[in-house]
Amino acid sequence: MNLRKSLFAIALFLTPAMAFAHAGHDHAGVLSGLAHPVTGLDHLLAMLAVGLWAAQQQGNARWILPLTFVGTMLLGGLAGFAGAELPLMETGIAGSVLALGLLVAVAVRPPLWLAMGLTALFALAHGVAHGLELPELSSPWGYAAGFVAATAALHAAGYGLVRVLPQAAAPLVRLAGGASAGAGVWLLAG
Repeated sequence: MNLRKSLFAIALFLTPAMAFAHAGHDHAGVLSGLAHPVTGLDHLLAMLAVGLWAAQQQGNARWILPLTFVGTMLLGGLAGFAGAELPLMETGIAGSVLALGLLVAVAVRPPLWLAMGLTALFALAHGVAHGLELPELSSPWGYAAGFVAATAALHAAGYGLVRVLPQAAAPLVRLAGGASAGAGVWLLAG
């Protein structure tokens, strides 16, 4: 029942992005926002890892972690639109790929406050990066709707993958986390 409520909440959360499909709205901004998290390896791996990690949790953490990421990322995006920058932002993003991959690989279940804090920290770095990369002549709101929708979809994909696989496939999920962590090391080295 909780999974059904979570999926309904995600679908409801994504419906505002569908309103931009009508004439007169900023299609380029929405499409750019949708493409940004999917086309960057660092963003793609981190977003999928949040979904994988959330699915490994118990209770409310399963939906709180993805919502924390999306909400904090949106706030970071708004700060980025205003020109705010974070020191070592790219290092933080690469570090988030490494850390989230490790969290999935070891299937750690920290206290909810700690998991939310880590998730928010990583999301802030990703959000500011999204905001700073607003395409010229694009509406910030259309772009934000796009990157929020893409991020939520990637979280849902990671979550759904874990929930659909049989329990015997848990080592494969952990292996995927390890591969993501390895990619994080590569990103940090590059």
